[in-house]
Amino acid sequence: MTRATRAIIHLSALQHNLRIAQQSAGKAKVMAIIKANAYGHGLIPVANALDNADAFGVATLAEAIQLRHAGIRKPITLLEGFTRQEELPVIAQQQLDVVIHHSLQVTLLEQYQGKPIPLTWVKIDTGMHRLGFNPADVAEMRARLSRVQVVQQPLRWFTHLANADERTDQSTVTQLAVFHSTLQALTKDATVITSVANSAGILAWPASHGDWVRPGIMLYGVSPFTDSSAATHNLKPVMTLQSSVLAINQRRRGDRIGYGGSYVCPEDMAVGVVAIGYGDGYPRHAKAGTPVLVNGQRVPLIGRVSMDMIMVDLRSQPQANIGDPVVLWGQGLAVEEIARSADTIGYQLLCGVTTRVPYEYI
Repeated sequence: MTRATRAIIHLSALQHNLRIAQQSAGKAKVMAIIKANAYGHGLIPVANALDNADAFGVATLAEAIQLRHAGIRKPITLLEGFTRQEELPVIAQQQLDVVIHHSLQVTLLEQYQGKPIPLTWVKIDTGMHRLGFNPADVAEMRARLSRVQVVQQPLRWFTHLANADERTDQSTVTQLAVFHSTLQALTKDATVITSVANSAGILAWPASHGDWVRPGIMLYGVSPFTDSSAATHNLKPVMTLQSSVLAINQRRRGDRIGYGGSYVCPEDMAVGVVAIGYGDGYPRHAKAGTPVLVNGQRVPLIGRVSMDMIMVDLRSQPQANIGDPVVLWGQGLAVEEIARSADTIGYQLLCGVTTRVPYEYI
């Protein structure tokens, strides 16, 4: 038997969301972030669909090489840069841009004798405290990089916002102030090129837009904010995770459902079994009551999520039949809602769909 479980990727929704990012960013260029297999949506199909982006951002050299081998010629930035000398000839050969965030990388460039690196972004740690140079060290790093022949000049400047998804949190204002004051102390060059804004920055912090913006989660139709939905920002869900009803069983009052018997039937009732589970990437910790759509109608999850199956309460859908379609998230059911019910975030659910789930691109 072929399982009905599949992830449907709506490429027109992806392109729509890119247009929203472009419109929101004004004159800024767009580096579409497609790391982590395009947030679980498929690296190559997504890159091909986002042909109107100005550049792509990935986390690893392996991701960038995949894109180049697939014929993607747009600029590609390695957001985590590099950590080994042997990566540099590959970066130069594949014409990849890099982010420099640590003194080790500067040392490796000083020792490198090969072909030039196309473009270099220097990352300043303005408050994320993850990657980037301390503002007090930026002048020294800039001086060292200016003497490295394989590094193209002028350098570009980069930071990442830690709390932009909280629109009342003033740490974003502080980060922007640190970023701009560091650059003003460093250079009087009016043509300095900057990139700051992630999805939340694009939608809520116009002062962060700079010359390049870096939309990520918004491209896939998920709100970057905790207090609003994707629809609030005219974003459309790109992935619809779908399965079907595998069985319908009539259970008696008092019957215990699933592993551990955590759900007890309050009355005689129909229980649907759906062919999806944590082996497919559905969240193991989704709580009882988490909605799914059966024939487009909401019904609640009951019992524990198992590897291959979940169970749902069909009392409100007595007309349901075996084989009926079930939507776990996507069109008609926001992934953010499922994430909240599983005490996680939409990013993790999208990235967590497993390899046994086939993808269909529409």
